[in-house]
Amino acid sequence: MEDCIFCKIVAGEIPCFKVYEDERVLAFEDINPISEGHTLIMPKKHARNLWEIPEKDLTAIHLASQKVGNAIREALDPAGIAVLQLNGRGVNQVVMHYHLHLMPRASDHPELPVTCWEIKEGDMEAIKKTAEKIAEALE
Repeated sequence: MEDCIFCKIVAGEIPCFKVYEDERVLAFEDINPISEGHTLIMPKKHARNLWEIPEKDLTAIHLASQKVGNAIREALDPAGIAVLQLNGRGVNQVVMHYHLHLMPRASDHPELPVTCWEIKEGDMEAIKKTAEKIAEALE
């Protein structure tokens, strides 16, 4: 895609702080990090979101996330790593090129905003109906 910033990074037109690369995947540091070591992992081939990405690229990204996550753990010794992937403007996907966020949290730093929410008991009947709708769509 001509106007995709991540495609330009893959093409070498825009620099990045690369941490991992293979034939399908590129991983680099987010320049607007939520935490130290906030890393993005994306397919080299353009795909806008989860609905468009080829299975082989999706698999490659998640296998790479384990490698990069292990490297983050070794290098930074975080208390944990949040893994986040957004699909569509309605959930604040800003760059329309599939990418996975790895966001480590040091034990002495504040909680990550994406990992904190109030747990509220759900309506079991509504949850059951939703599950049935989704399961039916899979058939």
